[in-house]
Amino acid sequence: MVTSLPNSPVESAVSLRGVAKSFNGVVALDDLEVIAPDGRITVLLGPNGAGKTTAIRIVTGAMSPDGGTVRTLGLDPATDGEEVRRACGVVSAKPALYDRLSGTDNLRYAAELHGVDERIIDARIHAAAGRFGISHALDAQVGGFSTGMKTRLALARSVLHEPRLLLFDEPTSGLDPESAQAVLQLIREMTDDGHTVVMCTHHLVEAEGLADHVVVLDAGTDLVSGRPEDLIRRYWPEDRVDVATEGGAPLDDLAVIAGVRRTEPLTAGVRVVLEDPSVTPDVVEALVRAGHRVTRIVPHEPTLEELYFAVRRSSRDLGESLPEEVGR
Repeated sequence: MVTSLPNSPVESAVSLRGVAKSFNGVVALDDLEVIAPDGRITVLLGPNGAGKTTAIRIVTGAMSPDGGTVRTLGLDPATDGEEVRRACGVVSAKPALYDRLSGTDNLRYAAELHGVDERIIDARIHAAAGRFGISHALDAQVGGFSTGMKTRLALARSVLHEPRLLLFDEPTSGLDPESAQAVLQLIREMTDDGHTVVMCTHHLVEAEGLADHVVVLDAGTDLVSGRPEDLIRRYWPEDRVDVATEGGAPLDDLAVIAGVRRTEPLTAGVRVVLEDPSVTPDVVEALVRAGHRVTRIVPHEPTLEELYFAVRRSSRDLGESLPEEVGR
């Protein structure tokens, strides 16, 4: 069960439109737009300094924008800050924990701060610790926890008050690969319980397969946003397959196959650009008939990492092609 707000449900759990923020004349956010669908995982992708952490702070009302509109679960953090923060669970890149207290005492203190009913605090602590696999360590001082255990404790702390919106800023920072994978799996499971997750990361592999919605940021503004599959199709509108072959007749006749747009020779084989992947068996059949031995078929399935660099490259090329006064 998650926190229920008076005007829920909302189509977008987070809506930042035209948001600007500067610090001592240095622009952190510039006309930023971020829309996070309710009940989904939205991942903010971008290099260090892109404005991801600042955006998260503005979502909770911990920081006020210089301009633009902010809505968190349908509320304005500027006027409904307390209500917004009660509905949010936050895990920062370096969560502040009390090293001299036990895991239980850290969680109990957080629960009391969030106003959790004293009668159910123990049950909430037990449930959260079990969910994140730290029940066995609750009696130990947190100062002795590994980085992975501290992250799990911070995650458990973030859900004690049953928030509706979870905001994670680089949640796998400093974790070994196995611990990072476990944390990401736990984050995915949270949306099954009705939570909305907004996560910041510059580790592209982490977002692969996790993000329902992505926003690519750079220099404080959004470059593109949408579902990964839609963005990939925008940048790679054609399907292609690389076929490795040995021997056989020339491959020029592949272009006559219905559904084949064009071919490109490779060192040992051919790249075939298709109207639809379903044409692939026809291509293989034609190659075999021509006497080729097909040794490997590799369809091109762009990754989120490829998408990220394609977006940044496209943005950079556009900026360089504009007149100076327009590109600013």
